[in-house]
Amino acid sequence: MTVEQNVLQQHSQKHQQTLLNQLREVTGTTDVQLLQQALQVSNGDLAEAVAFLTEKNAKVPQQDEATYYQTAQITNDRYISVGSQADTNVIDLTGDDKDDLQRAIALSLEESNRAFRETGITDEEQAISRVLEASIAENKASLKRTHTEVWSDSPNPYDRKRQDNCPVGLKNVGNTCWFSAVIQSLFNLLEFQRLVLHYSPPARMQDLPRNQKEHRNLPFMQELRHLFSLLVGSKRKYVDPSSAVEILKDAFKSSESQQQDVSEFTHKLLDWLEDAFQIKAEEDREGEKPKNPMVDLFYGRFLAVGVLEGKKFENTEMFGQYPLQVNGFKDLHECLEAAMIEGEIESLHSAENSAKSGQEHWFTELPPVLTFELSRFEFNQTLGRPEKIHNKLEFPSMLYMDRYMDRNRDITRIKREEIRRLKEHLTVLQQRLERYLSYGSGPKRFPLADVLQYAMEFASSKPVCTSPVEDINTTAPPGGTTAQLPPPASTGEQPDTSVPAEGSGSGPQAQQQQRVSIHKPFTQSRVPPELPMHPAPRHITEEELRVLEGCLHRWRSEVENDTRDLQASISRIHRTIELMYSDKSMMQVPYRLHAVLVHEGQANAGHYWAYIFDPHQQRWMKYNDISVTKSSWEELVRDSFGGYRNASAYCLMYIDDKKPFLIEEEFDKETGQMLSGLDKLPPDLKEYVEADNKLFEREMEEWDALQARKLQQEKLALAAASVAAQPMSTEPCPPDNTASQHDPEYMEQQSPTGDSKHLQEDTERAISKAAAEHDEKSPEALLKTAMMTPNMQGVIMAIGKSRSVYDKCGPEAAFFKALKVEYTRLLRLAQEDTPPERDYRLQHVIVYFIHNQAPKKIVERTLLTQFADRNLGFDERCKSIMKVARAKLELIMPDEVNMEEYEMWHQDYRKFRDATVFLLIGLELFLKKSYVEALMYLIYAYQYNKELLAKGPYRGHDEELIAHYRRECLLKLNEHAAVLFETGEEIEVNTGLSIMNELVVACIPLLLVDEMEEKDMVAVEDMRNRWCSYLGQEMEPNLQEKLTDFLPKLLDCSTEIKSFHDPPKLPSYSTLELCERYGQVVTSLTPSRTPADGR
Repeated sequence: MTVEQNVLQQHSQKHQQTLLNQLREVTGTTDVQLLQQALQVSNGDLAEAVAFLTEKNAKVPQQDEATYYQTAQITNDRYISVGSQADTNVIDLTGDDKDDLQRAIALSLEESNRAFRETGITDEEQAISRVLEASIAENKASLKRTHTEVWSDSPNPYDRKRQDNCPVGLKNVGNTCWFSAVIQSLFNLLEFQRLVLHYSPPARMQDLPRNQKEHRNLPFMQELRHLFSLLVGSKRKYVDPSSAVEILKDAFKSSESQQQDVSEFTHKLLDWLEDAFQIKAEEDREGEKPKNPMVDLFYGRFLAVGVLEGKKFENTEMFGQYPLQVNGFKDLHECLEAAMIEGEIESLHSAENSAKSGQEHWFTELPPVLTFELSRFEFNQTLGRPEKIHNKLEFPSMLYMDRYMDRNRDITRIKREEIRRLKEHLTVLQQRLERYLSYGSGPKRFPLADVLQYAMEFASSKPVCTSPVEDINTTAPPGGTTAQLPPPASTGEQPDTSVPAEGSGSGPQAQQQQRVSIHKPFTQSRVPPELPMHPAPRHITEEELRVLEGCLHRWRSEVENDTRDLQASISRIHRTIELMYSDKSMMQVPYRLHAVLVHEGQANAGHYWAYIFDPHQQRWMKYNDISVTKSSWEELVRDSFGGYRNASAYCLMYIDDKKPFLIEEEFDKETGQMLSGLDKLPPDLKEYVEADNKLFEREMEEWDALQARKLQQEKLALAAASVAAQPMSTEPCPPDNTASQHDPEYMEQQSPTGDSKHLQEDTERAISKAAAEHDEKSPEALLKTAMMTPNMQGVIMAIGKSRSVYDKCGPEAAFFKALKVEYTRLLRLAQEDTPPERDYRLQHVIVYFIHNQAPKKIVERTLLTQFADRNLGFDERCKSIMKVARAKLELIMPDEVNMEEYEMWHQDYRKFRDATVFLLIGLELFLKKSYVEALMYLIYAYQYNKELLAKGPYRGHDEELIAHYRRECLLKLNEHAAVLFETGEEIEVNTGLSIMNELVVACIPLLLVDEMEEKDMVAVEDMRNRWCSYLGQEMEPNLQEKLTDFLPKLLDCSTEIKSFHDPPKLPSYSTLELCERYGQVVTSLTPSRTPADGR
């Protein structure tokens, strides 16, 4: 029977052996019969099996080497479990023997690297994680996030529209970031993509499936084809994988409360695909040997060469994902070297009949897609749960596998022996160097060269013939009574300073005596010039000094030369080891890094994403659920190597660099042109994607129609406001023409909710009241008594300055004069460099337009509209100039001013005012420590402001200021919620978690949208670490349950977009009130603002 035909039959045996390995690692029980009994009692449920063994408190003798290697020979299962314990030093920790525990700790400290290589690899580590998840979820239905209450798609379909040919993301439909990371990595293998897209279901698929596998795998394969086709040709920015995920979730759960981990998902996914293609292959086969493309793509073979008590054996085994230990190694090659060798290997190539046992592994055939699983979890026996290993592990972008190939066995053994010899020599040299760099026999050690230098400096110091104490005592005044110095062993008691001394009032001497008496020589304001600043020898002759200096100089030179020689030798050995496999003959099997799957968080909660290399654009891309962004090797290193925050790689996918078909695009056989988009799809999938695209286009059309209706309603509301304001004029005004009906009334530029109507009414009442009380006064006098808008004030002042022109030349000339005066004033204001608290853009729309270089026609029409304001009709002069302005407006032709552009500029200014009000209220609430209420205002202030700044740098406010207080508000809420959680009281705990779920978790994605904002990312990491720190603490079961339910939401929320239903309702502020309050709050922030605090 061929290997391919036997693959499916091996799965049940592998799964059984995997469960045994998992139970052995978790419980410490090594009795195979007892382990099998536990599995039988629990019907294969790992959590129940662990409980069964724990209750029995089994403690049995350790399995000996002979039994282990016999089992290894029979099962041929190394690629599932790369050896269990083969060392007699393994200690059973399941009992209560304290000596065993002490020996285990000592052995762990002394032989940590060796121990990690001998404790079993990936499957056991993965099992630990699954067992913990099962125990945590024992009384929970599942750990699904309840984001249906918090998260939703943006209502604007244009926010969800795919840009050009950007890659399509996958929506997180509830704890499915692992699905997105794996699927995107496989989808971007173009050969795999083609296999899935062009998979044709078996002819009998229309009939009832023959078995459970077909009933599950074939529908999943069809959903995967649909999903891949959408990733190819969808017009959406991201697509929903719910259909495929639901099939996976139903099959993955062994019970309602247990959920498989991501490594198990990857195994099972490839198994399903293999089964689906096997069904098709068997149907299509013409001969006796069906060919399974999944096996050809992902599976390889290795040769296990072993020695058991002097007897050699060889076994050929098949592997898929290759598991590697992380702990104790610094790079991928060290992991591979450790995984390829088990036990004592000297006897493998020794002529003597040694009783030692061990085995080596040599790859005979590598798959085109080589996947490494990095085991980053270890079981904490004390806490009874797994913990994540955050150690740094480096891996290359190009991996040469020659040293692990069976055909290079002899030369690799020679090189390994040479490296072993070099490392031994390196250890000796490093120990010698350490003696030079850490010299001394006490707890404090120093470089020997520095010690000799210090000795030379001491010997060369100016000698003193008296002791330091006697020398200081001689500084007392003649005939005086000096206070006695405390003895060296004094415990800090103060000497008696009340003893009278002759001449105690002699000023400097008395002060010096006082300083000496309290024994603070380094704080003396005046030091006698004859006192040495450093210790020095009391007696030394010139001859002694000359001999000593000569010796010390010579010794120091010798030490420095020896140190340099040792360092150079160490560097040469390091370089030799690095270049050991760099010759051309050992660089013939290149594998290029294709994808890195990253996990951020802890062992039982976290978030997954993937970095995938785009060979056509020659750059890395980051696939983070719906977000697909450009990345870099530097960012990948930061997030994947480990040792930086809580993120690290758990899976590496390499592809054979000599097989370009894996990532080559498909070309049309007739035209020779590259296929892209829908052209890559078979007819049935093309039809499926086109139908989905039509649905999305219809959604955008409906959105456009809705927005058009809203815009029309706004225009009607403005027109109604103008009509309602007309009776307030003292005299009737000329009717508006069509163009003027569309002019925004910029007395008050607030929000498009009709606030301008109320502001106009306020202004009209103020002017009417002032006019009634001061009929005899001029407009300039009215200006002082009426609370008018800054725009109205400027216009009235300009009309006042044009009085002489009005009297001499009439209203039209006065209009041009006033227009020029007002524009000049506004231009001068726009050119002033003012502090944030006195922002003229808030007072004058035209200053805002000038700052942002609005078209001249837009500025002119806006200024004309201000002079045409009906509220100017309270005296003859103003009324005449207003009529001239209105006549000028009527003369403007439709083609002279683009009204759509005009309305767009005024709409932006309204948004600027809204952003200001959001910011104002948010900052006022923040200063009052009302963080819950302040958050939404600061969130919307930032969002509105960001949209404005996207159009120009002067469209909005200081983005860093808003970001700082938005970030600080979230940090304050996070800290407050954590404090409530720590109380342990039910009400406080629920309140704290409610704050986190409804506010903090919901807003964290907004901080992570721009991943280049390092302060926001650090703040998010601080918030996550604050809650992750509770994982290792003892707490009540109900608190542990709540924490376990909450953590996935906190750690897995960076991939969703929060769509808030409505912004907070904004109050109506007059321009003067808005400017005054904004100036006050910004001024109060200036001393306390610390945007460079690292947050």
